[in-house]
Amino acid sequence: MRDRPAQPACAPLALRPGRGAGWGRRLSLAGAALAALLGAARAADDLRFFRIGTAATSGTYFQIGGVLASAISKPPGTRDCEHGGSCGVPGLVAVAQATQGSIENLLAVGAGQMESAFAQSDLAFWAYSGKGLPAPPRCRAPGEPAPSGLQLLKNRGPMPSLRHIAALFPEVVQIVVRDDGPIRGLRDLRGKRVSLGEAASGTIVDARLVLEAAGLSECDLKPHYLRLARAVEALQNGEIDALFLVAGAPVPALAEIAALLPLRLVPIDGAALEHLMGRPPFFRRDTLPGGTYPGMDQPVTTVAVTALWIVDAAQPDDLVYAVTRALWQDSTRRLLDFANPVGRDIRLGTALVDVGVPLHPGAARYYAERGLELPPSAAR
Repeated sequence: MRDRPAQPACAPLALRPGRGAGWGRRLSLAGAALAALLGAARAADDLRFFRIGTAATSGTYFQIGGVLASAISKPPGTRDCEHGGSCGVPGLVAVAQATQGSIENLLAVGAGQMESAFAQSDLAFWAYSGKGLPAPPRCRAPGEPAPSGLQLLKNRGPMPSLRHIAALFPEVVQIVVRDDGPIRGLRDLRGKRVSLGEAASGTIVDARLVLEAAGLSECDLKPHYLRLARAVEALQNGEIDALFLVAGAPVPALAEIAALLPLRLVPIDGAALEHLMGRPPFFRRDTLPGGTYPGMDQPVTTVAVTALWIVDAAQPDDLVYAVTRALWQDSTRRLLDFANPVGRDIRLGTALVDVGVPLHPGAARYYAERGLELPPSAAR
């Protein structure tokens, strides 16, 4: 296994240069055509828009969101699936929308400001139930955003209308340092300059849990709260000593910098690992294989949660059924396998595993037709 926007970034697909670049250019042209269509046909009755909240444009959420947005879109006038055209939802135009991450996504879906989004399974459960959210640090760390995303989630209260379409892929807790630096274990983070992620990201919540498991808090560090691209740049320039990231691996931004600068992943093992196994039930032990990133040849023990595709219960059953059906088309499988190594982890057989919110009835209808055993929450 391997996780402001006043003017949000949107894209049907985001690919790194290199393998598949020609395919990416063709999709970019398709994206431009879709954008033109959006402007020309905004008032058309047969056109429906569907946003997928992701995270920073340099991360896995955004890239996978772009692939799925392309897969489920089928604007009016496109060829049918049987004739080599789109196998998406007729009349649907989906876009991947950049956000701060899981917490912002949950709040937006819960408020009806976004049709769907990706979110970590632990945060989705806490948002759905309103229970178990970790407490913020007792001290106020210098530079801590106020109010934090976690506090916003606490203030919002339970969101019982949250539902999921599918469990997608494992999101691995990754702690990245320069290979020539002194940080070898979690305790070595004390007093260091560490990026913990953005205020409304899932990374910052799980980073706090990992620090707690090691007997630390962010107040023992010199914390920074940076977008992924900025954190990677700061690590490269020596402005920070480490960064936390919870994402499917490999993360494009980290893979690019690892090809230029020797990096290392700090393991989560020993007592800290055992402590986390008893924290939210969504953490599980994971190992990043050697070679996940350039120059990192040894496997690294860590923990992971699951990325969920979430919607609100108010989304129409027929729409969610059609989106779920498009997700598991053979054409979508080919896109996911080609675009990103994380895409290969998105499998029908694990679509209902490690979820903390009920299944949307539209998605449940599709999985029942495919013969999958539905979780008890599907009846809600």
